[in-house]
Amino acid sequence: MTKLSVNINKIATLRNARGANNPNVVQVALDAERFGAEGITVHPRPDERHIRYQDVMDLSKVVTTEFNIEGYPDPRFMDLVKKVKPAQATLVPDPPTAITSNTGWDTIKHQSMLQDIVAELKEAGVRVSIFINPEAKYFEPAKLTGTDRVELYTEPYAVGFPINPENAVKPYIEVSKIARELGLGLNAGHDLDLHNLGFLKKSIPYLDEVSIGHALICDALYYGLENTIQMYRRKLEE
Repeated sequence: MTKLSVNINKIATLRNARGANNPNVVQVALDAERFGAEGITVHPRPDERHIRYQDVMDLSKVVTTEFNIEGYPDPRFMDLVKKVKPAQATLVPDPPTAITSNTGWDTIKHQSMLQDIVAELKEAGVRVSIFINPEAKYFEPAKLTGTDRVELYTEPYAVGFPINPENAVKPYIEVSKIARELGLGLNAGHDLDLHNLGFLKKSIPYLDEVSIGHALICDALYYGLENTIQMYRRKLEE
C-alpha cells in the first residue's frame, strides 16, 4: 500500500501571514492524521517563511504517523533532524532562496557528500530518502550513498500529464524498475494532485509513499480537509 504523507507547509504560510497561531499547525497535523493521513511532512527553510524550526520540535512530540522532514542538509537542518529523530529525512538540493523544490540531486557530482550525510543520519536512527530526477544515470550513484529510498521529482510528470499521460509517466516507470532492482525504496512528490495521482499509482503500484501539500491544501478549501484526505487516499487505493 502507498502511504499518503500530507505536507503542511501551506498551513504554516497561512498562519504566518497574520503572525498569530491561526490556523494551528500542530492541531492541523493531528486532524490530518485523524482524517486518514499516514504521514506528516514538513520542509523547514532557513528563513522560516512557512514551517518554523520550533514547529518541527512541537510536531515531533505529537505526530504518531510517519514524520518526514525535508530540507537541504546544512548544519542547522542536520542538527534538527538528529535531535528530533523523525521516521524519515528527505534530502533536497534547494538553495536557501528557492521558492520550492525544482530539481533532484546530481548524485554523481555530490555522491561523496551525500554518502557522509546519509551515514550521519542513519547512525542517528533516521531513514533517509534522496530527492532525485527521473534519469537512470542518477540511481546507481544514489544507491552507493547508502540511502534507504529515493523520492521521484514528479513536476515533469505533472506538466506532461494533461498532454499525454503515457509519455509523461514513461521515464518514471523505467527508473522505478531500476530502483527496485537496486533495492531502493520509492517515494514520489511534487505537483501531484487528484487528476494525476491515480494514474501514477496505477503505473507504479509499488510506490512506498507520496508526499502532497500544495494541491491537497488547495483542494481542502473547496472540499474540506477530511474529505480531501479521503479523496487522495482513494486515488491511491483504486
